[in-house]
Order: sequence, then structure tokens, then C-alpha cells
Amino acid sequence: MTNLFDLSDDVAVVIGATGVLGGAIAEGLAASGSKVAIIGRNAERGEARVAAIKKAGGTAAFFSADALKREELHAAHEKIGRALGAPTILVNAAGGNDPKATVTAEQKFENIPTANWASVFDLNLVGGVFLPCQEFGAAMAQRGRGSIINIASVSAHLPLSRVVAYSAAKAAVVNLTQFLAREWARNGVRVNSITPGFFPAEQNRALLFNKDGTPTPRAQSILGHTPMARFGEAGELIGVAIFLASGKASSFVTGADIRVDGGFLAQTI
Repeated sequence: MTNLFDLSDDVAVVIGATGVLGGAIAEGLAASGSKVAIIGRNAERGEARVAAIKKAGGTAAFFSADALKREELHAAHEKIGRALGAPTILVNAAGGNDPKATVTAEQKFENIPTANWASVFDLNLVGGVFLPCQEFGAAMAQRGRGSIINIASVSAHLPLSRVVAYSAAKAAVVNLTQFLAREWARNGVRVNSITPGFFPAEQNRALLFNKDGTPTPRAQSILGHTPMARFGEAGELIGVAIFLASGKASSFVTGADIRVDGGFLAQTI
């Protein structure tokens, strides 16, 4: 019987693999046989991720590029082709928030600086999805094969308090995912998104935990709204990512958004 989750004929580009969630996905894809190209700006973290993949028996290489610069993505694309082969999987896991684009007791919505609002859209939408899809996705469409996986957020579907720019940008990620799914469906490229719930990582740890490790009031509110009553672990994104990456396992899946949120978006009262 065919192994539905064998990625040994694939080359995966993972942008944002120097972070916790993107890194877990990169390691998971490598464990399923894919050659993995790590793209990022931090060479030290990128090489550490490559070393972890190689130690586990996988194949990976780091390529330095700023996802907000199309010319750097193009240069990395050419190097990946020579080193690993033509990419067939693209994971867009880069993103983040800007505290100055957040509503707080000190800063109302109407006082958010335009530049900081734009920086959040640059991080999550422009460099997070738009430019990588222009560079790698379009090439996949020309070759007639590919899977693109964008990382959204529960805040794309249910705007969370405070993180207004981040929520709006992630909502745009889901919308663009659906647009590209329709655009490239007949070119053999599937485009889907994963909506993680709350996974403690570098960018949100201070919001979720006090210095003594106890949950903050915001974390307690999140857990109270999550039926599973816990945070997610990075490894819990791997199975969904492999499913969406595999042209055998998810051959008729495109334009989908799969929630990995412990039931957060299913909770009402």
C-alpha cells in the first residue's frame, strides 16, 4: 500500500523555521523524507535547525534571505534548486506582532502609528505570504506541482482583544490563501492554511506567563476559553503540516483552513 505521508520526492522551503512553530514543522517534514530548505535572516538559528535535522537523519540546508525582499528570495530560490532540487512544498511560517500596533491601556486604537500598523502587515502578509508565493508558488504553478501551507491564527477568525493589527493581517492571510487556491488549482498547486491556537513561543511568552512561570490573567482567560484547557505544543502542528504537504494524502484539499486550537474557536459560552 502506498505510504500517504512519504515526502521523499519533495523539496520543502520553510520560511520562519528559525522560530518554534516553523522549526517544528521543518523537522517534521524532514522526518517524513523531504529535503528541507531553511530560509531566514538569522544564520546562527538557521544552521542550528539544519544541524538538528541532520542529527535526526534528515537532509537540510540554510539559505539566508529577507522574506520582505523579493530579490533575496529569488537568489535563495536559485541556490535551493542547485543544492536540493526544485521546491515542491512551501511553508510560510514567518510572522509576528509589533507592540506599538497593539491596543493597551496607554494606547487607544486611534493612536496606533501608521508605520507600526504597516509593519505588522509586512511581517505577516507581505513577507509572510505574498512575496514568497510570488517567488516560489508561481514557479510551482509553472511546473504543475506543489503544496503551499500558510500559517494563520485563531485571531484571523475571531479578533482578539489588543492585537488588532495582527488579527487583521492574519485574516488577510486566510483570504489570500483562498484566492491562491482558486488561482492555481488547475496548475497542480494546492494552497491551504493552518490556524494554530495558543502555542507558547518567544513572541507571546511574556503575555502568557509571569516571571515566576505562573499564567497571567490573559493566559487564564485563554485556557478558560479552550475546551482542552491547555496550550498547544509545537509538535502538534506536524501531523497537519505533513498531511497538507503530501500530494497523496491531501490531493483533493485546497483552500482549506485547518484549526489546531484545542477547540478554542468552537467555544461559545
